[in-house]
Amino acid sequence: MSAAPDGTFEALRAQLHEAAVAFADGPDALEGVLLGLVDDVDRAVREPLEIFPVCHHSPASALAMARRLREKQPKVVYLELCEDMAPLLTELRNCRLPVAVQAFATETDGFPADWSPLSVVAPITEASAEYQAIAYALDTPGVELVLVDRSSDHVFQWDARAQRADDGPGEPEAASDATAAEQEATGLHGDAVGVEIGDLRPRFAELEEHLLRHGRVRHWSEWWHQYVELPLGDADHDTYRQAMFLIGSLFRRLAPGDGHRLRVDEDRERYMWTRMREHLAASGADPADCLYVCGAFHAASRVPEFGVHGSDTFAIEPRTATEWRHGLIPSSHAAIEAQFGLAAGSVSIAATVWAQNLKRSRVEPYRLAGQAGTRKLRKAAPPAPVAAAEPSDRLSGFLQRPPVLDGLDEAELLGWSVDIVRAARRNGYLASTADAIAVFETSILLAGMRDRARPTPYDFQDAAVTCIEKDSVPGRRDVRRLVEIMMGGDRIGQVGYDALPPLARDVHDRLAPLELRLQQRGVQRALLDLAGRPELERCSDVLWMLRYLLPYGAARPIMGDRGLGERSLQESWDLALGTHQRALIELGYEGVSVEQVLEQRLRRRAYDAQATAATVLEAVEDAIRYLGSRRLADELGARALEVLAAERTVDGAPDVLRRVRRLLAHYRTAEPVLPSWIESFVKAGYAHYCTLLPTAFTDEEASVRHVAAMLGFLFGMESLALSLGCDRTQLELAVAQSHPQEPAKTALLWAAQTQLDVLSRTELRARCDALLANPMTLPAYPRYLSGLLHALEPAPGLTDFVVEAVSNAFGRLPDPVLLPWLPTLITTLRANGAELAPLLIREAGRVFPGRLADLATWIPPWRQAPVALPARRSAVGRSTGAALLTAHPAACDAVAGLLGCDDGWPQDAAPTGATLLARHPEPARAMEELLGSR
Repeated sequence: MSAAPDGTFEALRAQLHEAAVAFADGPDALEGVLLGLVDDVDRAVREPLEIFPVCHHSPASALAMARRLREKQPKVVYLELCEDMAPLLTELRNCRLPVAVQAFATETDGFPADWSPLSVVAPITEASAEYQAIAYALDTPGVELVLVDRSSDHVFQWDARAQRADDGPGEPEAASDATAAEQEATGLHGDAVGVEIGDLRPRFAELEEHLLRHGRVRHWSEWWHQYVELPLGDADHDTYRQAMFLIGSLFRRLAPGDGHRLRVDEDRERYMWTRMREHLAASGADPADCLYVCGAFHAASRVPEFGVHGSDTFAIEPRTATEWRHGLIPSSHAAIEAQFGLAAGSVSIAATVWAQNLKRSRVEPYRLAGQAGTRKLRKAAPPAPVAAAEPSDRLSGFLQRPPVLDGLDEAELLGWSVDIVRAARRNGYLASTADAIAVFETSILLAGMRDRARPTPYDFQDAAVTCIEKDSVPGRRDVRRLVEIMMGGDRIGQVGYDALPPLARDVHDRLAPLELRLQQRGVQRALLDLAGRPELERCSDVLWMLRYLLPYGAARPIMGDRGLGERSLQESWDLALGTHQRALIELGYEGVSVEQVLEQRLRRRAYDAQATAATVLEAVEDAIRYLGSRRLADELGARALEVLAAERTVDGAPDVLRRVRRLLAHYRTAEPVLPSWIESFVKAGYAHYCTLLPTAFTDEEASVRHVAAMLGFLFGMESLALSLGCDRTQLELAVAQSHPQEPAKTALLWAAQTQLDVLSRTELRARCDALLANPMTLPAYPRYLSGLLHALEPAPGLTDFVVEAVSNAFGRLPDPVLLPWLPTLITTLRANGAELAPLLIREAGRVFPGRLADLATWIPPWRQAPVALPARRSAVGRSTGAALLTAHPAACDAVAGLLGCDDGWPQDAAPTGATLLARHPEPARAMEELLGSR
């Protein structure tokens, strides 16, 4: 670094020395800080490569930048922005600002797994110095734009390194350009880490509190607007630079010296100066023809690598193998304020001040050619470059000069007052002309109390809230929000079609037959007559996939459904793809088509370490429903079989049962044969649940619903499992080995035994009657009934008995026992209402009388005496059934053929068969009774 000549800032040093002696008890420490500020300013001013300090979203910085670019006409612009984002900047001309440049990574390598997905955003607004530099460099021939800040990969590398040093887990920290406290972004930026050029905010809490209190403001953004933005709005180039150097040096010297954030800042400064020296050496550019745009905090750096002649001792680590995707996403003023801790409405006010500065100063700003949302600028002849002059002390005069008090602009303030009253009335407030006058006068009063001759937008906002806001907000917006909208509103950017990733463009192309403006914000209704216009089926397929992939509300079906093997004839959709443009863009980081992204997500979901058999089966359903891919469904089905075999709990049994039933019903109607994976799944599931059944009956963590679902799988899939080679003895042994202690599970076991013919209905009815007759077990009877209700899942044939048991409970249980159980009954039917309630209602409608008059004489069928069927015998006392079978052996031959015995009867076997039937007529009589009872 070149040494500063004597005398440049000597007058300022003398004044600061006198101030230190006058205001400090021990002047040495204060004098060291104050003189250090002057040294930092002197060093930055003397740097051969011109440093241009900026503050993020500052109209004063943007105006000074536009003015300096037209004067200096630099050939190389070094910009403090992530170096890997450079290829995207040319696409800004296809967007409407504000937008954010984003780096995104879904699969990480070298970072903690819980950090995924990784996202870094850098928002850009028109009223920012960085946009002026970008527009100048991209639209001026022969100018090179070089991004010199650390890459997105290094942002997370340094966070990971810091966490390893601290030996503490956690999420990645926000980059040092974020505000003092890490902010979790909301809205359009999601949970991305934000990087921004030129964060200027005191890192010394007591200093910020002191400035806010004596400045009579509430928020740092308001203090900056009043005491920095307005004074520097009309300052010349040298005054602006020296003042910003001074502010950056002050905040830097008063920042905690041992903080992680300061260490990161210093490493970033070493990184940027190393990149600039490498570029200067490779390109041979003259530092005098270059301009370095960075935050004022970094401009006052004291690291050894500072300057073009600094040391080359900083080693830059290589990037990890993480694959980063880059794109542009829409941003908004509210998203920027939320992510970087700015006051609500401050970015909108900055945009208003930017427009006022341009009108007042007549400076022609730079805007990218062809950019949407910007007015066409006249082609101005580039001025001749101004030769660099020796630096002079402009800071002393600026600090000593009293502030220029702007006179009251009554027309502007009166217009604001009328507009806010009009907006308030539209939003339900009972505002009148008197309120407009009150807002006008209160704004002037507040400005005077705060030592301001001209009310600022913040004064006007406070006055409007004071005069118009009442006890409650009648509409969706309060007065403070109305003022923000009036001052420019929450301007929301938009990424143009040409700047979208291939996937997003493909979505717009495939939905073009809908003839809707899909990039427009808001909700649009799409009507699809699939029967009349079959070509819209492809649009329907895309919309269903977008419904699965995008957040709720982006594509919402109003009419129509997409079930397994189902297609609607007509569909109606509410589409808001323009509102959810960021989510659609981020899909483009994962693939080139929605089908590819959906397949990747289904695979990721199925092969996740926390995947269960139920979640994998759901992925199989989604693959069939949205993609119609037999190949993917078979692959995921095989994965479901692996996951099921590894499970040791029954938590997912209800979902497994429900999804397997749906898949079996679909394949039986849509395919000639069942896929091999689902046959293997049923076979393995039968053995799996038979093994876990005894343990589930006694496990306290396994609920009655889970055990009922297991039994539902075993009994519902039994016929298919037995045809595939399973043995029913497995189920019989599992039930025999089950010994539950809980009443609900005990009743469930009784139902299973009845289904296996181990327990007859008569014995089951006797056990329930014994429970009702025993005063000791009477309070527990409702829990037995709960088990019987869940038993309808595996044994729907017991519906009539459950209706009988519930009726007996209502008739015989005392109120202190019955009434507390009713909520349990209702919640059970609500949780399983789709399956259980129709069975109970249908059976109750069949059993109970249909008219109220018949209820008095009605006798429940379970209390009626059974009617004995008379046995029909032949004249010789032998069963007619035995005689018929003897006379017609062909019936026995048909049954034998069904059983696989095709050899027929021996010639001499007929008398023997007749003799057996005569000796043992019971089978024939039982068959006769069954046929007779039909």
